Amino acid sequence: MTSIFEPLPLKHGGPLPNRLAKAAMEEQLGTENMLPSQGIFNLYRTWARGGVGLIITGNVMVDYRAVTNGDGIILNEDSLLEPFQEWAAAAHANGTTDTKVWMQINHPGRQVPASLPGIKLAPSAIPVNMGAHSKIFATPIAMTEEQIEEVIGMFVTTATRAIESGFDGVQVHAAHGYLLSQFLSPLVNRRTDRWGGDLKNRSRLLREIITRIRAAVQDSAAVAVKLNSADFQRGGFDVDDATAVVRMLGDLGVDLVEVSGGTYESPAMQGMQGVAKDQRTLDREAYFLTFAEQIAKVAPMPIMVTGGITRRATAERVLATEVDMVGMGTALSLDPGLPNTWRVREATAPTMPTPRFKDKAINSYASLVQVQHQLHRLSKGKRPFPKAPLAMVLATAQIRDRQSQKHYRKWLEAAGWL
Repeated sequence: MTSIFEPLPLKHGGPLPNRLAKAAMEEQLGTENMLPSQGIFNLYRTWARGGVGLIITGNVMVDYRAVTNGDGIILNEDSLLEPFQEWAAAAHANGTTDTKVWMQINHPGRQVPASLPGIKLAPSAIPVNMGAHSKIFATPIAMTEEQIEEVIGMFVTTATRAIESGFDGVQVHAAHGYLLSQFLSPLVNRRTDRWGGDLKNRSRLLREIITRIRAAVQDSAAVAVKLNSADFQRGGFDVDDATAVVRMLGDLGVDLVEVSGGTYESPAMQGMQGVAKDQRTLDREAYFLTFAEQIAKVAPMPIMVTGGITRRATAERVLATEVDMVGMGTALSLDPGLPNTWRVREATAPTMPTPRFKDKAINSYASLVQVQHQLHRLSKGKRPFPKAPLAMVLATAQIRDRQSQKHYRKWLEAAGWL
């Protein structure tokens, strides 16, 4: 059986020193200029000492006009590189050169809050459907050929500048209902040109971005993809689609695919939505594993699965399948040194109170800000506080969101972009 501390070879940018990864989490720790902050340096130094073989950053946006929040991070052709260089150095600060650090790069597409300025793009002019909460997002505009080409260039620019800054690779975010996931979805992509229709056309944007990034960066840089196993929506992107896309990516030099799932409309990525309560315990602890196993059987590159893993025994059981890598997010927000502990004994990450609102969308949001609360504590040198009162966490997040939106608008205005 594969050990969790066994190296993983990669075609480019490897090997990874072990099979444990810090998966991407949205930190909301950017400065007022949308650059990495001192807090994020502190946070990543903590993870660097924690024992994972791979650190994947929270999503970095490629387009200054399209962000999910006002205190995120943008890396484009105009960004200062020094803060990104410091970020990469902080994430490597474990005393060795073995641990790899990848930047996750992303475009939100239509998943930009209506309250934020900027542009809301999508393959087709179909708004996010969140029932009573649908007004959170504006109706997007259908992208033109010129806009599609511009976005491709943005991804390539962000990827090359990330590598220039000292990151060992990039992970292209094509999951969770963001722009590339929107193109993959037959529910959102209703185009009749070469970017829509059958799966080959719907995956064209992702494949073109990967092809151009791979051509633009050195062979020593890894290029990975985060992909939905399924959208968990009737008639949407499903595991058979995901399997076919993974096969296509194998010909393009992709080094690893992380399997996740869900969108804002069906947020399985936040927990047990989409996993039946009567499924095996392993599925409930690694709730995309069944899908990842199916994909891994035909994948020409290593497969990583993320979602709900808190125990060494679960990680070992995941690696007993054909899955190659274990990603952890929430567990490492609560115990950033958990992998080091696993080297000597079994241990389980702490847990946070489960939100119990009747509204699934509010539950999803509450789960997200609970994790962010822990990340913000770690960024200030504080210990995690798993039992933080949910009402306080929600109130703090809402205040922060309002303030960051003001800062983002002022930043756009000062730069002459608004």
